[in-house]
Amino acid sequence: GHDLAEAFANAAYGLFSIMADLGRVQEKESRQIELKEDDTEALLFEWLNYLLYVFDVEMLLLKRFDIESFDGSGLKATCYGEKYDPSRHRLKTGVKSATYHMMKVDRENNRVQVILDV
Repeated sequence: GHDLAEAFANAAYGLFSIMADLGRVQEKESRQIELKEDDTEALLFEWLNYLLYVFDVEMLLLKRFDIESFDGSGLKATCYGEKYDPSRHRLKTGVKSATYHMMKVDRENNRVQVILDV
C-alpha cells in the first residue's frame, strides 16, 4: 500500500476475497470499527480477527475498508458491505482466524503478511 493504513485495508479485502466472491457484494451497510492495541502487529491481528467476528456474528460480507485514522497502534475505520445472501453470494473458503505465525509488518515498504487459519 501507499502507507500502512492502506496495507491494513488491503489485508482486510484479501481476507474477505478468500471467504467469498466479492463481485456481487454491494455496499449497503457500514460498520464503524475502532481498535487500540500495544503495537502494529497486535493491531493487525485484532483488526482481521474482529472483521471475522463481524462476519461470524452478523453474516456481513465486507468489501471496502476506509481507514480514517491510523497511528500504528490504533485505527478508526468504516467498513462497507452487505449481509450474506445465499441466493446472490458464493462463499468460498471458511477462515477461522488470523494468526501471529509468520506475521510481518514491513514499515519501510508498507506491506503486511498474515497467515490465516482455515
